[in-house]
Amino acid sequence: MTKIGKWLDFILTEKFHIDPDIAGILNTALLIAAMIFIGIGINWLVQSLFRWLSKHNIRLIRSKWHPFLVKRKLGHHILLLVSGLVLYVLPYIAFERGTDLIRLLHRIDIIYMLIVMIMICNSLLLAFLDFYSTTDKNRSHPLQGIVQGLQVMLYFVGGIIIMAIAIDKSPTVLLTGLGASAAVLMLIFKDSILGFVAGVQLSQNNMVRLGDWIQMPDGSANGNVEEITLNTVKVRNWDNTLTMIPPYTLVTTPFKNWRGMQESGGRRADKCIYIDMNTLEICSMDMMDDIRKAVPLMDSYFKSLPEDSKPCCEMTNIQLFRTYIELYLRTHKDINTSLDIIVTQKEATAYGLPIEVYFFTKDKAWAVHEKKQSDIFDHLMTMASEFGLRLYQRP
Repeated sequence: MTKIGKWLDFILTEKFHIDPDIAGILNTALLIAAMIFIGIGINWLVQSLFRWLSKHNIRLIRSKWHPFLVKRKLGHHILLLVSGLVLYVLPYIAFERGTDLIRLLHRIDIIYMLIVMIMICNSLLLAFLDFYSTTDKNRSHPLQGIVQGLQVMLYFVGGIIIMAIAIDKSPTVLLTGLGASAAVLMLIFKDSILGFVAGVQLSQNNMVRLGDWIQMPDGSANGNVEEITLNTVKVRNWDNTLTMIPPYTLVTTPFKNWRGMQESGGRRADKCIYIDMNTLEICSMDMMDDIRKAVPLMDSYFKSLPEDSKPCCEMTNIQLFRTYIELYLRTHKDINTSLDIIVTQKEATAYGLPIEVYFFTKDKAWAVHEKKQSDIFDHLMTMASEFGLRLYQRP
């Protein structure tokens, strides 16, 4: 028994006349309580000093990481180790060396410091994620799911080590036992494992980014990706409803990503105008003159042609209409003329002769694009009559 223990034992037995056996138990309990009180007091002092430094804007770390480390309370967690180190030393002062009680107290203190270390590592991971979220790379390669997977691994490994210390066994013994129940563990952590692997694939293969517009073939999701985590990909649909998709679903199921359109110079429009085949005819010279008078764009087109390329009487009104459509699109201020503009005749159907019109509007915003393409097709369908054509309408 140390001097402190002997002095306390003397007080309990001689001054308070307590039975020696009971006095020994009280002696131990009071010393342990005193050590806990000292540990709490030291932690309060260092935390108070840290808060004072923070209040007076005195930075121990001058870095762009500082606000993120403060947000995740990294400093507070590190300072918890101070009381843990003090509590590791105090049993040598209060009790005799080599006793089972000291070994037990040391084991408890090591478990405490391991928990603190796990908290520190977790704070570092979250601070890194917060910092990474402010960079441009976060949009193209989100790491939230990967960080959550690392957190699961951190807790798992930390839990194994803590359990090994608590039962005074080697971690390999526990891992060997877990190996026998691997199938059960795989079943329990199936979603987390699949989510982690899928998150790595989504990030490395650049399949999905934050802000991408994705569309699932079953119609369950059709909107912007707002969040990618270990277990879910959150999609805000066009009608503002939310859809949660497991990450591995995006790896195993085909889906449409509209990012290519968003990164290109325009948004595609692809529609057909159905012409009544009974109105197709070869244009006479008088008919072509009427078209030139009624449609200034065609008059400019005819004038720009070389003499040997002047229109002849074998041209059809549908041919002139296709030419007009292409000229109109190439001169339209809302059309991106650097991308494909295609006007082609498709195979005739029972609903008329389809003229497919394919182009890209400059503005990629959905609502604006729909308005622009609607205005364009309204004009084209109205102009068909100037070429002696009639739109097909089922009787």
